[in-house]
Amino acid sequence: MTEPASFLLPLERLRARQCAKWTVYDADVLPAWIADMDFALAPPVRAALAARLAAEDLGYPKMYPRAGLDALFAARMAAQYGWQIQRQQVEFFSDVVQVIHLALQTLLEPGDGVIIQTPIYPPFLQSVAETGRRQLLCPLAQTDAGYQIDFDALAAACADGARMLLLCHPHNPTGRAFTRDELEGLAALVRRYQLIVISDEIHADLMLVDRPHIPFATLGEDIAQRTLTLTSPSKAFNLAGLVLAVAVFGSPALRAQFGRLTEHVRGGRSAFGISATAAAWEAGEPWLAAVKAQLHANRDTVSEFVRTRWPQIRHAPPEATYLAWLDCRALDLGEEPWRFFLREARVALSEGPSFGTEGEGFVRLNFATSPAILAEILARMDRALTTAGKSRPAAR
Repeated sequence: MTEPASFLLPLERLRARQCAKWTVYDADVLPAWIADMDFALAPPVRAALAARLAAEDLGYPKMYPRAGLDALFAARMAAQYGWQIQRQQVEFFSDVVQVIHLALQTLLEPGDGVIIQTPIYPPFLQSVAETGRRQLLCPLAQTDAGYQIDFDALAAACADGARMLLLCHPHNPTGRAFTRDELEGLAALVRRYQLIVISDEIHADLMLVDRPHIPFATLGEDIAQRTLTLTSPSKAFNLAGLVLAVAVFGSPALRAQFGRLTEHVRGGRSAFGISATAAAWEAGEPWLAAVKAQLHANRDTVSEFVRTRWPQIRHAPPEATYLAWLDCRALDLGEEPWRFFLREARVALSEGPSFGTEGEGFVRLNFATSPAILAEILARMDRALTTAGKSRPAAR
């Protein structure tokens, strides 16, 4: 019998958590919505946090260059992706969404057009609207093999006055990990129309297919010069509560333009965040490899369950992330499916419409949990659909 992975946590431990995922809904609801993982911390991260507490060391932290975090990040990018950057290009912030807001305000003018490939992580839509920039929506094309980039729509948006491409790579919520050919196609449009690119690559460490993540800035020096790359240890190492994000400026000109904002407007970095991030990047790879193996197995569990039990739901297994994007429109539930599953199954899923109009009739399911909890989530959803006459009868 296979031993359970050491990072898997039982339901009672998860119920005791004070994070948003486990406190927003009633105690009888199983949460599979916000992008947190239900796993124990990587041992090196736990040790680093414990050491800081043991030393009662909660004063103002070292600045990240003195802490070596910028050099550590640059070395990791070279080792993981063959991406050669200088530590001077790297700056740290509290949150990826924070940097998106700041970049929209410093790199563009009000009314400038921003390309967004929907369905999309909701803050992309919110940030453009809230900063007074113009949304140029270019929906991905849904196919049986998964979502594809609609290059005709992109070209039309570029011709409509686009100044920026807001890229989610790997893509949330669809789980697409764009191929080199697709990225080269995007790069060609960036060159032709002289676009600025903000590339959110926060899920880069969570590839679930046998090919590497390709940082967009590696597609040529001219592309790098126009690209602001954003990432964070928060997804791969489950550290969102420690609020630390990374920005890589592809050129001094881009950084200087961004630098119109004074230092204190950009926020600070926490001592815990710096310690945990350094530990994750220095010694967390064995833990991450085990987590990815579990995520791969969970992804296959979801895909097989959907295929055999819910043939009316359209779903392509994600190539990255731990998020399943489920097209429930053919179920004809009479309401948004997230409402149905919350009420009838007591399972909380992400609301499809929050990802744009292309998300209407969809839900996003976070499968980064133990096999036992995932099985109960799927069983609850299946019972609700069976009662509603929407599930395929189980094989005898």
